[in-house]
Amino acid sequence: MAEANNQEVKSRRDALRERMLKRNPELNVDDPEAYSGGISDYLDELDGQLSGYKEQQDKLNNMMNADPRAAYLLASLDNGEDLILSLVKLLRTNIRDILDDPDSEASKEYAKQVADGKARDAEEAANIEETKKIIAAWQEKNGLTDEEGNAVLDFLQGVLEEGLVGKVSEGSLDMGLKAIRHDEDVAEAADAALVQGKNTRVKEELRKRKETDGVSALDGTPNAPKPKKAQTIFDVANGAV
Repeated sequence: MAEANNQEVKSRRDALRERMLKRNPELNVDDPEAYSGGISDYLDELDGQLSGYKEQQDKLNNMMNADPRAAYLLASLDNGEDLILSLVKLLRTNIRDILDDPDSEASKEYAKQVADGKARDAEEAANIEETKKIIAAWQEKNGLTDEEGNAVLDFLQGVLEEGLVGKVSEGSLDMGLKAIRHDEDVAEAADAALVQGKNTRVKEELRKRKETDGVSALDGTPNAPKPKKAQTIFDVANGAV
């Protein structure tokens, strides 16, 4: 009897070690302190799970106690029955009759949903018309063909679809980076053009000075003819020969 008990204890220990290693393959089960800490963490995790299960069970019980019909509906759905069919069996009446009753809460909620849906549809239609105008003006402003404009719109549509499913591509990130750096790039290009313009004017001034050998005329006019030297009687005589 004792041997059987010892064998059972050993089997449970081996099962626990296997479970702990499966949960954390890096756990050193031969280190008593580490193994004990791993078991403690495992028990805390199980306790948290059990608390969560109990909380959900309490909510479910409260829901069924508040309206016993919920238990029937859940049971029918669990058996694979169609939701609408289950509701008809449960309510024992035509759902349309309930919706047509203006005083019923279901009818009020249905009317609210219809009104909200129509408002959303109207807003969407108005946004689409405004978007068409914006796209047309933008395409004309940038001199784009319909093919080029559609390519940009296809890209934006792809970004929106990625966002809806919580996804992002490297191409979208590159376009976003270019967009936020656009003003900075333009400013840098303007600064570079200004510096280049100043350098060009300096070179032009240096060239002009070089052409005049760096000497200005007395009257301040570059390259002005030098004043003639006054002739002597000898110069006159030589010119007469």
